[in-house]
Amino acid sequence: MVKRIEKDHARFRRIVRGKVKKNLRKYISNGELIGRKGKKLVSIPLPQIDMPKFRYGEQQTGGVGQGEGDNGEPIGGEGEAGDQPGQHIMEVDLTVDELAEILGEELELPKIEPRGNKQITTLKTEYTGISRSGPESLKHFKRTYKEALKRQICAGLYNPNCPMIVPIREDKRYRSWKLDFLPESRAVIIYMMDVSGSMGGEQKEIVRMEAFWIDAWLSHHYKDIETRYIAHDAVAREVDRETFFHLREGGGTKISSAYSVCAEMIEKDYNPADYNIYPFHFSDGDNWGGEDTSKCIELLKKKLLPAANIFCYGQVKSAYGSGQFIKNLKEELKDDERLALSEIQDRDAIYDSIKVFLGKGK
Repeated sequence: MVKRIEKDHARFRRIVRGKVKKNLRKYISNGELIGRKGKKLVSIPLPQIDMPKFRYGEQQTGGVGQGEGDNGEPIGGEGEAGDQPGQHIMEVDLTVDELAEILGEELELPKIEPRGNKQITTLKTEYTGISRSGPESLKHFKRTYKEALKRQICAGLYNPNCPMIVPIREDKRYRSWKLDFLPESRAVIIYMMDVSGSMGGEQKEIVRMEAFWIDAWLSHHYKDIETRYIAHDAVAREVDRETFFHLREGGGTKISSAYSVCAEMIEKDYNPADYNIYPFHFSDGDNWGGEDTSKCIELLKKKLLPAANIFCYGQVKSAYGSGQFIKNLKEELKDDERLALSEIQDRDAIYDSIKVFLGKGK
C-alpha cells in the first residue's frame, strides 16, 4: 500500500512539474510565484489540473431528492443558475531547487562551473568498511547474519532441517565511517539599480521578478551565497532588499557612482580568487553624460569585468529614459564575453533576459 502511494505521489509530482514547465513563461512574466514564496517552498497555482468528479449515465435516475417540482426548478432560493463550470485552482508546493531545475530545463541553461579557490569546507560522512563495534542504528544485518551462520556451522549447532540463526554479541558487525572535509564554492550576487525618477514602479517590479529567478538559479549551484544591493541616482549607496525595490528618488543619474561602490565592495569583501562574483545592473539607460559613461567603461574594463564571473546589464524600457547606455556598452565592449546585455521591453521579455544572463554557464 505504501509503495502504491509513493508511486502515485511521484506520478503526481511529474504532472505538476510538466504543468509548471509548460506555463513557465506565464509565471515568470506575471510574478505569481514571488508573493507565494516561503523560506524553502513556493506555492504554485495550477488551474489546469481538474479536480475529480462523478459522472452519471443517462439511465441512472431516481434516488434522493425526487418529489414534486419540474426539471430545472431552483431549490432553496431564487436566482438563475450559471451554465459554465467553475475553474478549480489548485495550489501545490515546490522547493526553490525544483523551480530552478525546471527553469534550467525549459531555458536550456548550462550548469555553472564555479571558479576560484574553494576555501569553505563541509563535512561529509562516508561509510568505508565493517567494524565489530558501533551503534545499533548502524548494524549491518547481512554481515551479522553471515557471522552467526558461520559460527553455528563451525560449532555444529546449525540444523538445516530446522534453521534458526540467533546472533550473539560476537557476531554483530557495524558499518564504519570516516568524515571528509569537502570544499564548497562561495558566491555573491551584487544587484545595482537606478532609482531615479525615470525608473517607475513597473520598472522596479520587472527587476524584482527577474531577480527572483536569478536568485533561484544561482542558489541552486552555490550552497554558500550572499546578496548585496546598491541603489543609485546621481549618488550610490548600499541598501537592504526592501529599500532596493521600493526606493524612488528624483534627480539625475550617474551610473559610475554604482560601479564605483560595487568595485569597492568587491575589493574589500570578495577576493575573486575565493568568490564567484555576479554583478547585475538594471537601468533605463539614461546616464548623466558622455564623461560619466566613459568612466563606467573604464571601471568595467579595469575592475569589474576582471573580477566577475559575468557582468550583466539589463536595460528596462521607460517612457522617460533615453536608452543610450546599452548602445555605448555594445560599441565599447561588444566582443567581451564577460559582459551580458539585455533589453527588457516589458514583463514578457523577462523570460528571454534570464536566458541571456544565465545562458553562458559562468
